[in-house]
Amino acid sequence: MKVAILAPYPPYPPQGGGQQRMYQIIRQLTARHTLHLVTFTPSDRATAALDALQPFCRITTVLAPRRTGVQRLGTTLLSARPDMLWRGYAPAFAEALQAVLRAEQYDVVQAESIEMTQYAPRKAEPTTPGGPLWVYDAWNVEFMIQQRAFLTDLRRPRHWLRAGYSLLQWFKLRRYEQRLHHFFDGAFAVSQGDQRLLQEFDPKLPTAVVPNGVDTGYFCPQRITVPVPTILFTGTLDYRPNVDAIQWFVATVWPRLVSQIPAARLHIVGRNPGREVLALGTQAGIEVFADVVDVRPFFSAASVYVVPMRIGGGVRLKVLEAFAQGVPVVATSLGVEGIAGLQPNVQALVADDPAAFANAIVQLFESKSKVKALTRAARALVVQRYDWSAIIPRMEDGWLDWQATRGRATSS
Repeated sequence: MKVAILAPYPPYPPQGGGQQRMYQIIRQLTARHTLHLVTFTPSDRATAALDALQPFCRITTVLAPRRTGVQRLGTTLLSARPDMLWRGYAPAFAEALQAVLRAEQYDVVQAESIEMTQYAPRKAEPTTPGGPLWVYDAWNVEFMIQQRAFLTDLRRPRHWLRAGYSLLQWFKLRRYEQRLHHFFDGAFAVSQGDQRLLQEFDPKLPTAVVPNGVDTGYFCPQRITVPVPTILFTGTLDYRPNVDAIQWFVATVWPRLVSQIPAARLHIVGRNPGREVLALGTQAGIEVFADVVDVRPFFSAASVYVVPMRIGGGVRLKVLEAFAQGVPVVATSLGVEGIAGLQPNVQALVADDPAAFANAIVQLFESKSKVKALTRAARALVVQRYDWSAIIPRMEDGWLDWQATRGRATSS
């Protein structure tokens, strides 16, 4: 098949989050399909870095749109469109995509993340034959993230302005995600829970589960002995759910932990840390590492990996990476939500209040046998269910099923 992939930002290898998902989709599909990546890039330097993908696909780039704070405030208050759509709005991207689609006939056009959904044409009723299959790869059910953010910030008066923003986005995204069937022939969800939400809100939209995964050959156990107990948190550090998670951990769990393990150290690793995250690095025992090239050495040196999420959805790639590298995990229930096959206390320790979270970490520091049992079970889970080589064929199956469905609809 000929497949066009629409990306909100460049899928550099081997970054985490959506970048890792897009990169693996491209890497796994290239042997069986002809791929064309159409993506935003923030700069000429970023565009040049895409040369690493040249063996896998053709590439068309558009400079990412920039919005001022005033523009963002205006669209937040005055537009019915969700903020995430405005983030990915650029007439130049629409023009570049139309040029790509006019130049060649594609079998599938796949929009990665909700920002790219606005470039899909409204489908004719009934579906007409010909033209590409339009597919939405939903990294999250976005309204749910904003709903959880609103309910979290509502409990903190200092964050009521954020709560108001999340309330607006919650309702805008909910309304938008209820109408996806007007634009797409099918949608992929990253978990069964997300699939259920998409089906409830838009029963006319065909869906399938293509979870996040991990390259279990790239992320594999390589332990480094360190002299002090080291706790690791990774993620995109300007992403609101991650910022909330690490702030909550430092404010409520960390003091309890160091009272029991004074030598403990916390490493916060990820892209684009803002002032709030950088400020955490001024506290004793805490270091922030920004924009590292390779996160694997940090996993290898970690005694425990923490996932203290209170906002968000889907399946978190960073949890799967920790599992693959043999690092024991302590997480909130939300932190490991959506991971099919996971059993609390078998692959990870799960705790939702600060005292229990701290005690779980201490338990792992004190019990090598518990660490060995957890990491063995976690590694087995990701190898069996979450290696990308086993996941991407499910995406191809979805394309074939939806093409067949559309074919039956147009012939009837």
